[in-house]
Amino acid sequence: MSRAIRILTCILLPLFTLILGWQLGMAMQERELQDIQKNLEVLYGGQTASGTVVQDPEKEVNPALMWGVWRLLSKNYIAPEKMKTQEMLYGAVGGLVEAVGDPYTVFMTPTENQQFHQSLQGRLEGIGAELTLRDKQVVIVAPLKGSPAAEAGLAPEDIIVKVNDEDVTGKSLVQVVERIRGPKGTSVTLTIDRPGEEEFLTFTIVRNEIRVPSVEYEVKKTATGSVGYIALNQFGDDSVEEVRDALHELSKEDLTGLIFDVRFNGGGYLEGAVELVSFFLSEGKVVSVQRRTGEPIHHYVTGRPIASDIPVVVLINEGSASASEILAGALQDHKRATVIGKKSFGKGTVQEVFDLPGGSSIRITTAKWLTPNGKDLGSEGVVPDIAVERTREEIQNKIDPQLDAAIEWLVDGEDVTKN
Repeated sequence: MSRAIRILTCILLPLFTLILGWQLGMAMQERELQDIQKNLEVLYGGQTASGTVVQDPEKEVNPALMWGVWRLLSKNYIAPEKMKTQEMLYGAVGGLVEAVGDPYTVFMTPTENQQFHQSLQGRLEGIGAELTLRDKQVVIVAPLKGSPAAEAGLAPEDIIVKVNDEDVTGKSLVQVVERIRGPKGTSVTLTIDRPGEEEFLTFTIVRNEIRVPSVEYEVKKTATGSVGYIALNQFGDDSVEEVRDALHELSKEDLTGLIFDVRFNGGGYLEGAVELVSFFLSEGKVVSVQRRTGEPIHHYVTGRPIASDIPVVVLINEGSASASEILAGALQDHKRATVIGKKSFGKGTVQEVFDLPGGSSIRITTAKWLTPNGKDLGSEGVVPDIAVERTREEIQNKIDPQLDAAIEWLVDGEDVTKN
């Protein structure tokens, strides 16, 4: 064999080997894809263009597709050691739930599930604000009382645009919450789009341990009478018993009336709202729960009131949501209380928490709430009987015209409307 032929052979042989290897790889990949396609055709009940029309995957979904993708990744991904399977699983489940499009239906990892339960118990590290997802934007429902968020001046309806200069538009609620939360003593910078403001606002907030007192109470004394005041800051595990104790203590005083304050209260357990309404009503419906099928389920008071005669004012604002709206709406419909403040948030759906293996859980919207008179809280909210504004400047300076109006209404019986 001549030298030229040997050189040409040396050049062509590796090239031929490379082409052959590529063709073999493509052939194997093609066969594998054909196998997957056939499996999917079986899963969806038919063939593709060559035969029977398959069932619509939008209507006939088989979860085996997800596990097929999982197996393909496990078998073919170039760096299997970098595949974080637990995070992949949580990501897949989280994406599945998020695709429902309901901001209140969420998957929670074990860490998020733990934080959720801690928040109901009043223990958390962060800025202390309840958030929701509306029109793919993260909106502040309410800053918790006495929290870093409240002290910094965040307000209901504020839209979070950036977290530490990172644009969070289009991110899930869980993703934004993860970026905001952090250890005590560290800081986070939020860029806020506030309705009515021409430019974005920037808040740098030092995270802290959030210990929100579930219930606070006192006697408000005036020249013409005394009024009991109970602030329900959140519906926690012990809120019902704490309100019961507060009512027993206040009943020892000679009171003209009682103010029940659920401003900036983002809500909690349905059972808690029913129990609290039962303190003030001897009979009647509290709320109706309308599920996807069947007749509404009606919840009634327990028939064991402890403050059924004292005049009551309920204070609400834009940060009053969920169980707070149930309480205010029920007492308003039964004409048991006068509602003063601003229209509530309008969060009228029921979520049930289902525990999952490994400490994770899923919150699913299973129903909507209707007041005793049939008002849909989700679409209408609670409209106060007496509308009273309270500006952000008044909140920061601890000026409270809504509370003043409630006291005046109870003591003097006057309708003081301040718009």
